[in-house]
Amino acid sequence: MVFLSQTVNKSQSDEVDGPNTTVYGSCWAARSIPKYEMPEEEMPPSVAYQLIQDETVLDGTPALNLASFVTTFMEKEARDLMAESMSKNFIDFEEYPQTAELSYRCINIIARLFHAPMDDPEANAIGCSTVGSTEGIILATLAMKRRWKLDRESKGLPSDKPNFIMGANVQVAWHKAMRYLEIEGREVPCSKELLYMDPHEAVKLVDENTIGVAAILGSTYTGHYEDVKTLNDLLEKKYKKTGIDVGIHVDAASGGFVAPFVNPDLIWDFRLPRVRSINVSGHKYGLTFPGIGWALWRSSEYLPEELVFTVNYLGSNQASFTLNFSKSASNIVGQYYVLIRLGKAGFRSIMTNLVKVADHLSDKIEAMGPFKILSEKSGRGLPLVAFTLKENKIYDEFDIAAKLRERGWIVPAYTMAPNCQDLKLIRIVVRESFSQDRCDLLLHDIQRVVNYLEEWTEKESELFRKFYNKHHHRRRVIHTEAKNKFYKLKKDKDDDDKPTDSNSKHVARVC
Repeated sequence: MVFLSQTVNKSQSDEVDGPNTTVYGSCWAARSIPKYEMPEEEMPPSVAYQLIQDETVLDGTPALNLASFVTTFMEKEARDLMAESMSKNFIDFEEYPQTAELSYRCINIIARLFHAPMDDPEANAIGCSTVGSTEGIILATLAMKRRWKLDRESKGLPSDKPNFIMGANVQVAWHKAMRYLEIEGREVPCSKELLYMDPHEAVKLVDENTIGVAAILGSTYTGHYEDVKTLNDLLEKKYKKTGIDVGIHVDAASGGFVAPFVNPDLIWDFRLPRVRSINVSGHKYGLTFPGIGWALWRSSEYLPEELVFTVNYLGSNQASFTLNFSKSASNIVGQYYVLIRLGKAGFRSIMTNLVKVADHLSDKIEAMGPFKILSEKSGRGLPLVAFTLKENKIYDEFDIAAKLRERGWIVPAYTMAPNCQDLKLIRIVVRESFSQDRCDLLLHDIQRVVNYLEEWTEKESELFRKFYNKHHHRRRVIHTEAKNKFYKLKKDKDDDDKPTDSNSKHVARVC
């Protein structure tokens, strides 16, 4: 049998791409990808996928991102479960009751991990899921403010000047909470001798308008655990002396899933009577992908009822205490998988390994000579290494971070909290996927960078910084004059492709 095929003339061949061409043989590969305006026409899904992937491949490698506490590794089974649950709206309990049950189980597991008073029938610990610790912090602060306000009003006292005590080393989430909720934030200054909050100084700032005190279980800057027990005892003493009743909120965003397994004798949680609420990030050392956190209260007494909304338009009466409403159920499912998959033994093994790797990293960096270690070891703080140069050199911590980035390592250099801002430091976060083998590769590159920078001249350092500050990729995303301001969207679409520095303003981002 002979098959005859008809030829296609030139006008016909120009109308469509060949049926078997690759993405890069299609007309779409010869066009600029739509950026700031929705295109008029559709494009094939394979083309959209490939063009977007071609851009995202320019991102840093998550496994080499040692700046972040956020989880970058989960097992295939967890990823599959999360993908299967992605389309479920968690807030719709009527339609997805079993997902709501999984969240309920997670809260109970975590509450028991944090020694919520389960033996007291009047305690009735409660909690909720959040999208992260920022939401948990804001919700807990709101509860403290409202409870304080109701108490003041019941006594006929003014309630217009609430304040909250925290260390100057707090994460930006706390500054957001103070500003958004219109609370005076009183910060305990750090010093070079004490890079985190001194509980004695914190209690000195407490007065009748204080709604609470924050204690950080794992400082963002250096990983230190603040002394919650001493803070509890001092507040109890002040209450007996003055009658001022102030509770503690523990920001356990990073340390909540670490300390119970590597430092179980550390008393920081609901075992202390003045600890009223705790937040923890499931997407940090809770070993779940980004988008999940938890907020817990030792009793419903500390979450005013008027803050909890009840709605019935999803098919049944549902209580809601959250800043958002709809969200995917995938992270809830992922968190539950991790909790029952690993159990206490699995978490203990992982966290113990992280501490060992962090200690190994700390010892080797200190042995290099130029560096002073600022973080704790042996599980007394988070599994990270924060260090600084012992003396002034031609190069600084920011130069080291920039040179490491050339090898793909994302290692942050930054200045310390207010009152210590002249102190520069580097922080390396040890996460689950950071094995000792990978750690040794990093150590080799740090030593190589130090050896290279030691040979720098003043002229070389000046030229490098000038070039880096002008051409570093972040300059195209974050405009130097945009700090604390919203970017304005570009109005003239005809200028989209002009290679001007003003193109950085197109990105709708807040510094």
